[in-house]
Amino acid sequence: MTDPSRPDGQERPSGAPVGFPGGTAVSHLRVYDWPTEDGLAGGSPHLHTASAEGYVVLRGEGTLETLSSAGFRETPLVAGTLLWFTPGTVHRLVNRSGDLELVVVMQNAGLPEAGDAVLTYPPHVLADPAEYQRVTTIPAAEGFADEATAYAEMARAARQRRDLAVEGYLALRDRVVAEGGRALTELHEAAVRLVRDKAAGWYHHWERGPLGQANATGSHLDALAEGRGSHLGEATVYTAESPPGPRRTGMCGLLKVWDLDGARPLG
Repeated sequence: MTDPSRPDGQERPSGAPVGFPGGTAVSHLRVYDWPTEDGLAGGSPHLHTASAEGYVVLRGEGTLETLSSAGFRETPLVAGTLLWFTPGTVHRLVNRSGDLELVVVMQNAGLPEAGDAVLTYPPHVLADPAEYQRVTTIPAAEGFADEATAYAEMARAARQRRDLAVEGYLALRDRVVAEGGRALTELHEAAVRLVRDKAAGWYHHWERGPLGQANATGSHLDALAEGRGSHLGEATVYTAESPPGPRRTGMCGLLKVWDLDGARPLG
């Protein structure tokens, strides 16, 4: 069946891409309990340039601080809290109980890892792509003699990165409180400059993920409307493994991730 929403009138591609539902990625996050210069423990403030992000709180208590078009907001986090936010929202996780854990759902699996996120460093760092890259990069675990040394060095680099992002964030937060959401314009412009040269390489994440799955759903609806259901006979159960070794030192905490690209069918 042709797709009237497509200018070329071609059929939608059939076959569901293998991927987590919605082209999303999931991870388990233990929010950092390291204190920062304002006395609060937590993660690195940042924004995403093309992806929404959602949280399901599993345990502990904390706060999500956000800077957006609505200004500065603090949202309490307790077990069972569900929330999400759109691209451009500056977000900072605060770990008030010391044991805050979340399931994180990221739109556009693969995009954040490709550089979709921009940290809230001071303006002089955001204006220098080479310096931004230098202070953001966490050393690879493979470069150290043993796991304990690797974790210590990775944690040190992650903490330095977090502290620099908090420094820029606190100044930005003061401006947003005083001026409203328009105070974010300079950060948003800096973020666009930092990702502009990468963005052309991001399309495949979108095409094979959310777009591919949406097109497959369209094909399924076309088939069902015509009384066909052959796709039901292709039903499959998939699983994905978590890579061995220590948790990743993410922007907001220690991450357990799953290799969705390596997903495999069961049975």
